[in-house]
Amino acid sequence: MALTKVITGVTDLNQAQSTNGLKFPTGSVFAGTPEEGMIRNDQSQSSETSSSTMQFYNGTAWKNFVNRVPPIPVDYLVVAGGGGGGYGQGAGAGAGGLRTSYGSFTGGGVTAESSLELSIGIPYTVTIGLGGAGGVGYTVCCNGQDSIFSNITSTGGGAGGYYTNPLAPSNGNPGGSGGGGGGDIGVGGSPSTPTQGYTGGTAGNASSLGWLAGAGGGGAGAGGGNGVSNGSAGSNQIPGPGGNGLEVNIIGGTGNYYAGGGGGSGINGPTGSPTYTFAAGGTGGGGAGNGTSGTVNTGGGGGTGSWISSGTGGAGGSGVVILRYPSAYTIAAGGSLTSSTITVGTDKVTTFTAGSDTITFS
Repeated sequence: MALTKVITGVTDLNQAQSTNGLKFPTGSVFAGTPEEGMIRNDQSQSSETSSSTMQFYNGTAWKNFVNRVPPIPVDYLVVAGGGGGGYGQGAGAGAGGLRTSYGSFTGGGVTAESSLELSIGIPYTVTIGLGGAGGVGYTVCCNGQDSIFSNITSTGGGAGGYYTNPLAPSNGNPGGSGGGGGGDIGVGGSPSTPTQGYTGGTAGNASSLGWLAGAGGGGAGAGGGNGVSNGSAGSNQIPGPGGNGLEVNIIGGTGNYYAGGGGGSGINGPTGSPTYTFAAGGTGGGGAGNGTSGTVNTGGGGGTGSWISSGTGGAGGSGVVILRYPSAYTIAAGGSLTSSTITVGTDKVTTFTAGSDTITFS
């Protein structure tokens, strides 16, 4: 028969000086003769984050109860760095890939991913991807860098196609979202797998005299716009705008857009005195098609370059990692990370804007 049991008269197990409160033998060594069903608190062992371990006697030996710390539910937004815009009057770059568990959708229009269940004291990697450099010269330059949280990786945005001379297709790079097509009917790059963005647009059909319309880079919420051209000198060459980003309100409020594509640009006649047109970048940090860089910490794609300046494409915007979790917990971040934390309702929201290191929850 067990000697430790709860009876009807016990009303408060935490009463001090109670004669009917439940009391556990405590210490490193049990004194006396145990009987089956007895329980005790062994202070010579630890379990999970506790400095002691509860035990029960099964009639033969003392057996440990294993402490189980409940998992921490964590929602995330992971945005990679945007790609670099194309050289000259070319194409806008694709936005960095966007993956999120918060809201209804993730990048590319698919259903939002599942939140993570994480553990106290376990290190998790956080990496903020940089934006790709803008194109310099007649070559497609640089995709953005990946951003990472735990096992979630968002892919850097694809670089935009460039103006070609003599005219030839200049395709946009694949990436989180694809870069827009430049040159003569260059096609847009495709988005990465798993889906986290959209395809870049296709450039307008240019004439032999070099009049063309570059395409926009893809965004997390929409594809890059196509360039429109009738292929003759002096025609209205209409460049494609960057694809819009996705609204993800993980930090609270509304209107928080991320991962917009870069805008394209075009050359119009008449021969010998061309004019230029510039398309807007996508909502969510995409750069306009006059060499504007993507906005930092949005993953926006860089806008294509412009002959009005050096022709260098705009750089992609850096990425961001944002975590939302119950306010009872705290994050300790490694020294290489730049972060800030706010409280939104019953949650904390931590935003990481630069660096690569590990974090732990407590």
